[in-house]
Amino acid sequence: MVDLITGLRDDEVRANLDRVRAEIAGTGRDPGEVQILAAVKYVPVEELGVLAEAGLELLGENRAQDLVAKAEAYPGVFTWDFIGHLQSRKVRQVLPHVRYIETVASDSALEQLGRHGGPSTEILVEVNVAGEGGKSGIAPAELPAFLERCPVRVVGLMTMPPLAAHPEASRRYFAALSELAAEYGLAHLSMGTSQDYLVAVQEGATIIRLGTGLYRPGAS
Repeated sequence: MVDLITGLRDDEVRANLDRVRAEIAGTGRDPGEVQILAAVKYVPVEELGVLAEAGLELLGENRAQDLVAKAEAYPGVFTWDFIGHLQSRKVRQVLPHVRYIETVASDSALEQLGRHGGPSTEILVEVNVAGEGGKSGIAPAELPAFLERCPVRVVGLMTMPPLAAHPEASRRYFAALSELAAEYGLAHLSMGTSQDYLVAVQEGATIIRLGTGLYRPGAS
């Protein structure tokens, strides 16, 4: 079980945020082209104000009930994306609070989006680029038909590569997702976490999802 992240300090978070932006610039990308999403699954609601003070604006939550509670506790302060495994019955619950659901990967989710979504609803499709058994995401070959069935606007793709000891191991999966997005004219690529975000940025990520890499002093 992972402990909750408490005792956050806005100066430490701001320093990490500045470091990440500088590292993005070091890849040759414009930091303004890469959105830094703070994953707050393990950040208690009472600590979120520190993130606002540090300059973070985009947050992501894995659990529907926690996303709703946190968004309602800080109305108008943050932009929210849903980044966890999507249970179709939770679609209606999270839609009023999010910019994007980043993890759409089932026909049952599409059905609920058709029922509860609207003209302004935007999502990312989760793709299992590596073909890992037991992992969420559609197969790359299924993407064209899935996009055709989607009743709301798809603005990008998201993936989680296999766990690896070295960031370079993720590169081929990020590159494959980037190629898919380009093929289908999708603007956003949500890929890369605290361990491999620089490789993701080099391969075209427009959203990186960072957790502990933002929260601890001197994190990297």
